[in-house]
Amino acid sequence: MNYNLDTKSAQGKKKRPLLASLKKLVAIISDERRNLIIAFFAITVNASLSLAGAYVIGYTIDNYVQNKDYQGVLLFAGILLVMYIIAFFVNYAQMIMMGGIGQRMLYSLRNSVFNKLQELPLDFFNQNKSGDLISRINNDTQKVNEFFSQSLMRFIGGIITMTGAGILLLAINLPLGLAALSPALFLLVFTKIISPWIRRKNEASLESLGKLSAEIQESLANFKVVVAFNRRDYFRDRFMKVNHENYKRSVYAGIANNVLNPVYTFAANIGQLIVLALGIYLIIQGSFTVGLLISFIAYVMNFYNPLRQLAILWANFQQALAAWDRISYLLSLESNLEVTEETEIHKNASLVHFNDVSFSYPNGKEVLHKVNFRLERGKTYAFIGPTGGGKTTTASLIARLYDATKGTLLLNGRDIKSYKAEERAAKIGVILQEPILFSGNVRENILYGNESLQAMSNKELEDYLQEAGLGSLLQRFDRGLETPIQMTGEGISLGQKQLIAFMRAILRKPELLILDEATANIDTVTEQQLEAIINNLPSSTTKVIIAHRLNTIENADEIFFVNSGEITAAGSFNKALDLLMQGINES
Repeated sequence: MNYNLDTKSAQGKKKRPLLASLKKLVAIISDERRNLIIAFFAITVNASLSLAGAYVIGYTIDNYVQNKDYQGVLLFAGILLVMYIIAFFVNYAQMIMMGGIGQRMLYSLRNSVFNKLQELPLDFFNQNKSGDLISRINNDTQKVNEFFSQSLMRFIGGIITMTGAGILLLAINLPLGLAALSPALFLLVFTKIISPWIRRKNEASLESLGKLSAEIQESLANFKVVVAFNRRDYFRDRFMKVNHENYKRSVYAGIANNVLNPVYTFAANIGQLIVLALGIYLIIQGSFTVGLLISFIAYVMNFYNPLRQLAILWANFQQALAAWDRISYLLSLESNLEVTEETEIHKNASLVHFNDVSFSYPNGKEVLHKVNFRLERGKTYAFIGPTGGGKTTTASLIARLYDATKGTLLLNGRDIKSYKAEERAAKIGVILQEPILFSGNVRENILYGNESLQAMSNKELEDYLQEAGLGSLLQRFDRGLETPIQMTGEGISLGQKQLIAFMRAILRKPELLILDEATANIDTVTEQQLEAIINNLPSSTTKVIIAHRLNTIENADEIFFVNSGEITAAGSFNKALDLLMQGINES
């Protein structure tokens, strides 16, 4: 299955209309409906008070200022002050409420994205760079949050104020109101035409930011190699290339985000000029008053000022939509490792049975072709073959890191697809050539994914390790279980990392233990220790060893030769050696 986010986003840009994106965007804050209603009420009150203030000023001028009734002027000035104070507190409360909604939404959205990543198969992570995924979790969710917490209510408040001002302009004087609003028709058409372009520029900017993040992450992760080969220039040149691309796209996005504001400002000035010219003409004709003209000009400002703000907010909205598109597509992905209904259990079946299994990586050639073999309980099996022959792929299929393209794989007589992930993981342990560790300490790493031992104290866990024959491995760490582990396992040797991986896998007591070149990076003494521990596993434990070092497979019950998409039983150790040498020569 193709999980490439860049490919999918490029294909899907024309398939996600504005309304569909809006519906998805609103859905993520459905739990905040009550708070949003309160905030909407507050912004409506604030807008209404602002509009009422303009009318009160015009009314005061016509009825009290022109008649020199200073008592009336003071009375309405007091009324205006009370209205403005109420508007201040209402606006302040609404801002605090929306800030809280935005932060809760950000927390929930980041959790949703991260949980979705936990559900997706290994295929997804092979096809996408981790830096881009980090950018989606951090940067894209922040863009959506900024719109909801800072811009949404201003956006809604601007629409309410603008709508109310437009209605009042038409109600006070229909011809003058129509003339004042005429530039808005041009703005409507212009905005509709320009919005898709703005959105595309923001999408391109966010994508380039993701690529920049991916490049930084990849370069820093491989910095040892960069230093070892003295190729900082290569690191620098790659970074400069993606940084320059991000710079260009950010500049284009910045231009796009600001292109509306000057146009809206110009339209607002034209509207005010029309009102001023026609208003003075109507006053001279005696059909209009000075107070009404002042109120009218205030309403024109109340119409066009929010419109100018909306021009800026609309760009933010397009940016949030572009970010949401990247997030929503990720959230819409489903794992191709579906759990099927439990199938018929085959009695007296082998532990593992490959039945006409074929496998191809996405957009790649076939790695395995109609493979058939069985693994019986309690035996030790070795898989050998030249590099790239399909050994690790076979182990990955057994652990269901991938699904077979064709054919059936049975585990304990059941289709492996019918096992839930936690059920399958409890039965199969995997030790990789380069173990994955997490920042923390030795205890946290060896108990990773092992809930049954989490409640043990350090003393109880040490005794348990001693009983399991793992106590000697723990002694290789200066501070025992409390030995700190830095990110990616820095600070300890590769051999110590492998010891942690062994303890982690064996403590789970799996029915099937897969060792993928697990002893390739450790010294001979430690390798002998690990072999002794493996040999002392319960007799029912099936062991699958993938190795290049032939001394690790001499005692295997059966040896399989893997090459060119086929897996064949090699028979004796000498026969396996002959097949291996032949495969190496052919490759």
